[in-house]
Amino acid sequence: MVNSILYKNAKVAYQIFGTGKQKIVLLHGFLESSKMWNFLIQKIQNDFQIITIDLLGHGASECLGYVHTMEEIAETICRVFEKEKITKVTLIGHSMGGYVALALTEKYPDYVERLCLLNSTSSPDSEERKQIRDRAIKMAKTNYKTLVAMSVGNLFARETHEKFGDKIEVCKQEALKTTVQGYIACSEGMKLRKNRSDVLQNGTFKKLIIGGEKDPVLDIKAIEIEANNTKTPLRILSNGHMSHIENEEELVVVLKDFCLL
Repeated sequence: MVNSILYKNAKVAYQIFGTGKQKIVLLHGFLESSKMWNFLIQKIQNDFQIITIDLLGHGASECLGYVHTMEEIAETICRVFEKEKITKVTLIGHSMGGYVALALTEKYPDYVERLCLLNSTSSPDSEERKQIRDRAIKMAKTNYKTLVAMSVGNLFARETHEKFGDKIEVCKQEALKTTVQGYIACSEGMKLRKNRSDVLQNGTFKKLIIGGEKDPVLDIKAIEIEANNTKTPLRILSNGHMSHIENEEELVVVLKDFCLL
């Protein structure tokens, strides 16, 4: 059943699975929705209670405007916690979901007992990355379908395109459900995000970074340096930015181990 809250008159949709005592909150990435976690939910819902949330402008959640900061999206997550009387969680965030998880952890650390960045980083956008986002925002206004197809395809390791061709097409169709406004708002928010390496470095919670050896978006060498500097355990999987598809079976094992008490 899909539940929802209102945040500044925008609907934020979420679902709850399982009845376990330990609560796991799954935050999807840019141009995704909570559906991306279906592969994991069916494997762990007998052991945990799982909360999946559609981030602003994605899935069944609405837009606020044309800038969705990571801090504002984090506030919507906290409103869900308040409604459901949730006090302690394990946060797992894929890509943009990791940025949101870090923003939430920074402002509301008492909620977090575990934090996993999946194909994500605590570092801000580089100037080059910001310029790429600016060009994409401009293209979104005139040729959105082509932009989305390119954006999704570029998340996979080149070697996996043929193997996961059907799933890549499903990802593209799901991504197109994000409106142009949602695309622009979250792109602007990601551009604005700050360096949150101190959240990892100083946090007393259990933490983990999962990276893709051939990630076309996040350079694995930079992720290795980040993990070392923040004293965060790092697990490297063999493929690209979409570990939940490209390394599904191994990822389930890693996440289950991370979530165990």
